[in-house]
Amino acid sequence: MKKKLLSLLSVMIAGFMLIGCGSGKEEMSSAAAPVEKAKTVYLITMDKMDQHWVAVDKGAKTMASALGLNYKWDAPDVKDNAKQIEAVNNAVADNADLILLAANDPNAISAAVKNAKAKGVKIIYVDSPANEPAIATLSTNNTQAGALAGETMLAELAAKGVTSGKIGIIGVNTATNSTMSRENGFRAVMEAAGFSIMTTEYKDGDAAASQEAATGFITGNGDLVGLFGTNEGSTVGVGNAIKASGKGIIGVGFDKSSAIEGLLKDGSLKAAMAQNPFTMGYLGVAQAYAALNGASTGPAVIDTGVAVLR
Repeated sequence: MKKKLLSLLSVMIAGFMLIGCGSGKEEMSSAAAPVEKAKTVYLITMDKMDQHWVAVDKGAKTMASALGLNYKWDAPDVKDNAKQIEAVNNAVADNADLILLAANDPNAISAAVKNAKAKGVKIIYVDSPANEPAIATLSTNNTQAGALAGETMLAELAAKGVTSGKIGIIGVNTATNSTMSRENGFRAVMEAAGFSIMTTEYKDGDAAASQEAATGFITGNGDLVGLFGTNEGSTVGVGNAIKASGKGIIGVGFDKSSAIEGLLKDGSLKAAMAQNPFTMGYLGVAQAYAALNGASTGPAVIDTGVAVLR
């Protein structure tokens, strides 16, 4: 699949270049064409602490280098609306031509996005959009991915002969659409199967705080049978809490990192929904190049897919 994607992308990029080459003014000869300054593309993510965002940056940087774009990555050190808004404003002040944005809070960031657009900056969303129109959005179908996490947990519980009990969820916050969609997809599957879903604990993706909350679920509920983490930090917290408890609680989560892979390997987690962050960044910059050169960017929403890690 990866080879097909890369092949398709190569054709797409070649098309972008051909379109760009054919769009010059007829009265200008190639010899007289001015040397154009490289366009500047910013990636602004929710934070820099998760390996998920590091992988998005890696994909974006790889494509930007291939296309000769001036590329920069900026993000808050932790999830913080004011800091992310500042990052967007700084990118605009730095004469960014296009911003790839993963919105922490779709409402809080929207005014800054609207202001950037008013100043001529193009916007493409990766992972999580804001509530302001943009050229395109590249992300996981998070509701479907959450449902897949629920189906995966049901299969693990069924393998143990468990058909009832309580389920705890460790979320990020109620403002982040991507993780809320995962929670909603997961809840729908588990509730339909007759399990009792407890009130979600939101810990902003902080692994230590998530572990503490997950431990609270375990120690306070003798009939707890499963825990679900909606992002990387939440999932690490869930896995570490289960590991420390020594109990056979089923842990399922989201994203891929060295910590999550270790928890899968030792059985503390049973599965994790792995997104394709490299593809989000890689294709996102390809879309940026197209947008900056007047070429078609294709569908308004591109599902970058998800796989189950065990």
